[in-house]
Amino acid sequence: MASWQIVRIIAGAFILLSLALGIPGSPIFVSQWWLAFTAFVGINLLQSGFTGWCLMESMLRKLGAKAGC
Repeated sequence: MASWQIVRIIAGAFILLSLALGIPGSPIFVSQWWLAFTAFVGINLLQSGFTGWCLMESMLRKLGAKAGC
């Protein structure tokens, strides 16, 4: 699996988890501050789309994930 695919999977999982932890109606609600983490992931995805650089992808490549097209 390429590093960009892993980044998308992790980002999607982080968003779903932070929404589940931050929405008051959720059975695993902890605090609405988890929604700030959702915004953080979204902002990072947005800047990655504009700049073409993603810190998580860089870290994954250093850990041995292959670069993809």
